[in-house]
Amino acid sequence: MKILITGGNRGIGAEMAARYRAEGHEVLATARDGSAELALDVSDPASVEAMAQAVEGPLDLLVCNAGVYLEKGQRLESGYEPELWAQSFAVNVTGVFLVIRALLPQLRQAEAGKIAIISSQMASQERAPGGSYIYRASKAAVLNLGRNLATDLKDEGLAVGIYHPGWVQTEMGGASAELTPEQAAEGLIQRFDALSVGTTGCFETWDGRPHAY
Repeated sequence: MKILITGGNRGIGAEMAARYRAEGHEVLATARDGSAELALDVSDPASVEAMAQAVEGPLDLLVCNAGVYLEKGQRLESGYEPELWAQSFAVNVTGVFLVIRALLPQLRQAEAGKIAIISSQMASQERAPGGSYIYRASKAAVLNLGRNLATDLKDEGLAVGIYHPGWVQTEMGGASAELTPEQAAEGLIQRFDALSVGTTGCFETWDGRPHAY
Protein backbone atom coordinates (compact mmCIF):
# COMPACT_ATOMS: atom_id res chain seq x y z
CA MET A 1 0.00 0.00 0.00
CA LYS A 2 0.99 3.60 -0.53
CA ILE A 3 0.09 5.77 2.45
CA LEU A 4 0.39 9.49 3.14
CA ILE A 5 0.21 10.77 6.72
CA THR A 6 0.02 14.48 7.47
CA GLY A 7 1.72 15.48 10.70
CA GLY A 8 3.76 12.30 10.43
CA ASN A 9 6.92 13.53 12.13
CA ARG A 10 5.93 13.10 15.78
CA GLY A 11 3.43 11.58 18.18
CA ILE A 12 0.72 9.34 16.78
CA GLY A 13 1.59 10.24 13.20
CA ALA A 14 5.22 9.17 13.56
CA GLU A 15 4.22 5.94 15.27
CA MET A 16 1.69 5.08 12.55
CA ALA A 17 4.31 5.79 9.89
CA ALA A 18 6.86 3.56 11.63
CA ARG A 19 4.38 0.70 11.97
CA TYR A 20 3.29 0.88 8.34
CA ARG A 21 6.92 0.94 7.19
CA ALA A 22 7.70 -2.09 9.35
CA GLU A 23 4.89 -3.91 7.54
CA GLY A 24 6.52 -3.10 4.20
CA HIS A 25 4.21 -0.32 3.02
CA GLU A 26 5.38 2.79 1.21
CA VAL A 27 4.81 5.73 3.56
CA LEU A 28 5.00 9.44 2.83
CA ALA A 29 4.95 11.48 6.03
CA THR A 30 4.58 15.24 6.03
CA ALA A 31 5.80 17.89 8.43
CA ARG A 32 5.50 21.64 8.42
CA ASP A 33 9.16 22.05 9.40
CA GLY A 34 10.46 19.78 6.66
CA SER A 35 11.55 17.04 9.08
CA ALA A 36 9.67 14.31 7.17
CA GLU A 37 9.64 13.07 3.57
CA LEU A 38 7.40 15.91 2.43
CA ALA A 39 7.29 19.50 3.64
CA LEU A 40 3.69 20.58 4.11
CA ASP A 41 1.91 23.43 5.83
CA VAL A 42 -1.72 22.34 5.54
CA SER A 43 -2.90 25.91 6.15
CA ASP A 44 -1.02 27.18 3.07
CA PRO A 45 -2.78 26.40 -0.24
CA ALA A 46 0.47 26.79 -2.19
CA SER A 47 2.21 24.29 0.09
CA VAL A 48 -0.66 21.83 -0.31
CA GLU A 49 -0.51 22.13 -4.10
CA ALA A 50 3.26 21.62 -4.15
CA MET A 51 2.91 18.53 -1.96
CA ALA A 52 0.21 17.04 -4.19
CA GLN A 53 2.34 17.57 -7.30
CA ALA A 54 5.14 15.60 -5.65
CA VAL A 55 2.94 12.57 -4.88
CA GLU A 56 2.49 9.97 -7.59
CA GLY A 57 -0.58 7.78 -7.58
CA PRO A 58 -2.13 5.47 -6.84
CA LEU A 59 -2.54 6.49 -3.19
CA ASP A 60 -4.29 3.82 -1.13
CA LEU A 61 -4.68 5.64 2.18
CA LEU A 62 -4.60 9.29 3.21
CA VAL A 63 -4.41 9.93 6.96
CA CYS A 64 -5.27 13.52 7.88
CA ASN A 65 -3.50 13.66 11.22
CA ALA A 66 -2.05 17.18 11.38
CA GLY A 67 -3.82 19.34 13.94
CA VAL A 68 -3.40 22.06 16.54
CA TYR A 69 -4.86 22.81 19.97
CA LEU A 70 -3.92 26.42 20.63
CA GLU A 71 -6.24 27.68 23.35
CA LYS A 72 -5.20 25.68 26.41
CA GLY A 73 -5.67 27.73 29.56
CA GLN A 74 -7.76 30.42 27.86
CA ARG A 75 -10.48 32.15 29.86
CA LEU A 76 -13.92 32.81 28.39
CA GLU A 77 -13.88 36.43 29.50
CA SER A 78 -10.44 37.35 28.22
CA GLY A 79 -9.16 34.67 25.85
CA TYR A 80 -10.10 32.92 22.63
CA GLU A 81 -8.79 35.71 20.43
CA PRO A 82 -9.96 35.82 16.80
CA GLU A 83 -6.44 34.92 15.65
CA LEU A 84 -6.64 31.62 17.53
CA TRP A 85 -9.94 30.80 15.87
CA ALA A 86 -8.52 31.58 12.43
CA GLN A 87 -5.32 29.61 12.94
CA SER A 88 -7.09 26.60 14.41
CA PHE A 89 -9.71 26.35 11.68
CA ALA A 90 -7.07 26.88 8.99
CA VAL A 91 -5.23 23.76 10.17
CA ASN A 92 -7.95 21.56 11.66
CA VAL A 93 -10.67 22.10 9.06
CA THR A 94 -9.66 24.01 5.93
CA GLY A 95 -6.30 22.25 5.80
CA VAL A 96 -7.96 18.85 5.91
CA PHE A 97 -10.26 19.80 3.05
CA LEU A 98 -7.44 21.23 0.95
CA VAL A 99 -5.26 18.14 1.37
CA ILE A 100 -8.08 15.74 0.55
CA ARG A 101 -9.14 17.71 -2.51
CA ALA A 102 -5.57 18.00 -3.78
CA LEU A 103 -4.95 14.25 -3.47
CA LEU A 104 -8.26 13.03 -4.90
CA PRO A 105 -6.70 12.24 -8.30
CA GLN A 106 -4.18 9.90 -6.65
CA LEU A 107 -6.81 8.35 -4.38
CA ARG A 108 -9.06 7.72 -7.37
CA GLN A 109 -6.26 5.75 -9.01
CA ALA A 110 -6.25 3.25 -6.13
CA GLU A 111 -8.39 0.13 -6.24
CA ALA A 112 -10.18 1.14 -3.03
CA GLY A 113 -8.89 4.48 -1.79
CA LYS A 114 -9.41 5.40 1.85
CA ILE A 115 -9.36 8.70 3.75
CA ALA A 116 -8.92 8.68 7.54
CA ILE A 117 -9.56 11.93 9.40
CA ILE A 118 -8.25 12.23 12.95
CA SER A 119 -10.87 14.20 14.87
CA SER A 120 -11.54 13.87 18.61
CA GLN A 121 -14.17 12.93 21.15
CA MET A 122 -14.29 16.69 21.69
CA ALA A 123 -16.11 16.91 18.35
CA SER A 124 -19.18 15.28 19.86
CA GLN A 125 -22.25 17.45 20.29
CA GLU A 126 -23.65 14.99 22.84
CA ARG A 127 -20.54 15.34 25.01
CA ALA A 128 -20.41 19.02 25.95
CA PRO A 129 -18.52 19.49 29.24
CA GLY A 130 -17.60 23.08 28.39
CA GLY A 131 -14.37 24.90 27.62
CA SER A 132 -11.89 24.45 24.75
CA TYR A 133 -14.38 26.19 22.47
CA ILE A 134 -12.09 26.61 19.48
CA TYR A 135 -10.72 23.08 19.47
CA ARG A 136 -14.14 21.54 20.03
CA ALA A 137 -15.70 23.63 17.27
CA SER A 138 -12.93 22.83 14.79
CA LYS A 139 -13.08 19.10 15.48
CA ALA A 140 -16.87 19.14 15.18
CA ALA A 141 -16.51 20.92 11.85
CA VAL A 142 -14.05 18.38 10.50
CA LEU A 143 -16.34 15.55 11.65
CA ASN A 144 -19.13 17.15 9.63
CA LEU A 145 -16.78 17.61 6.69
CA GLY A 146 -15.75 13.98 6.78
CA ARG A 147 -19.29 12.65 6.89
CA ASN A 148 -20.37 14.78 3.95
CA LEU A 149 -17.30 13.83 1.93
CA ALA A 150 -18.17 10.20 2.67
CA THR A 151 -21.57 10.74 1.08
CA ASP A 152 -20.18 12.43 -2.01
CA LEU A 153 -17.29 10.01 -2.60
CA LYS A 154 -19.06 6.73 -1.85
CA ASP A 155 -20.23 6.13 -5.41
CA GLU A 156 -16.62 6.48 -6.58
CA GLY A 157 -15.55 3.67 -4.27
CA LEU A 158 -13.69 5.97 -1.87
CA ALA A 159 -14.26 5.45 1.86
CA VAL A 160 -13.95 8.12 4.56
CA GLY A 161 -13.66 7.42 8.28
CA ILE A 162 -13.43 9.85 11.19
CA TYR A 163 -11.66 8.80 14.38
CA HIS A 164 -11.08 9.71 18.02
CA PRO A 165 -7.48 8.66 18.70
CA GLY A 166 -7.89 8.50 22.46
CA TRP A 167 -6.22 10.66 25.08
CA VAL A 168 -2.61 10.11 24.09
CA GLN A 169 0.74 10.91 25.69
CA THR A 170 1.88 13.45 23.13
CA GLU A 171 2.83 17.11 23.22
CA MET A 172 -0.87 17.89 22.80
CA GLY A 173 -2.22 15.27 25.20
CA GLY A 174 0.36 15.63 27.95
CA ALA A 175 2.32 13.13 30.01
CA SER A 176 -0.67 12.12 32.18
CA ALA A 177 -2.76 10.91 29.23
CA GLU A 178 -4.19 7.39 29.22
CA LEU A 179 -2.59 5.95 26.07
CA THR A 180 0.88 5.73 24.62
CA PRO A 181 1.35 6.71 20.97
CA GLU A 182 2.07 3.04 20.28
CA GLN A 183 -1.31 1.95 21.67
CA ALA A 184 -3.20 4.64 19.79
CA ALA A 185 -1.41 3.92 16.52
CA GLU A 186 -2.04 0.18 16.76
CA GLY A 187 -5.75 0.72 17.32
CA LEU A 188 -6.11 3.34 14.61
CA ILE A 189 -4.36 1.17 12.02
CA GLN A 190 -6.84 -1.59 12.79
CA ARG A 191 -9.67 0.88 12.24
CA PHE A 192 -8.24 2.00 8.90
CA ASP A 193 -7.85 -1.62 7.80
CA ALA A 194 -11.53 -2.24 8.57
CA LEU A 195 -12.75 0.91 6.79
CA SER A 196 -14.69 0.26 3.59
CA VAL A 197 -17.41 1.78 1.46
CA GLY A 198 -19.82 -0.20 3.62
CA THR A 199 -18.70 1.66 6.75
CA THR A 200 -17.88 5.01 5.18
CA GLY A 201 -18.85 8.03 7.26
CA CYS A 202 -18.17 6.21 10.54
CA PHE A 203 -17.09 8.08 13.67
CA GLU A 204 -15.18 5.60 15.82
CA THR A 205 -12.79 5.49 18.75
CA TRP A 206 -9.25 4.18 18.41
CA ASP A 207 -10.35 0.83 19.86
CA GLY A 208 -13.31 0.33 17.53
CA ARG A 209 -16.29 1.66 19.46
CA PRO A 210 -18.86 3.80 17.63
CA HIS A 211 -18.67 7.35 18.98
CA ALA A 212 -21.69 9.53 19.68
CA TYR A 213 -22.05 12.42 17.27
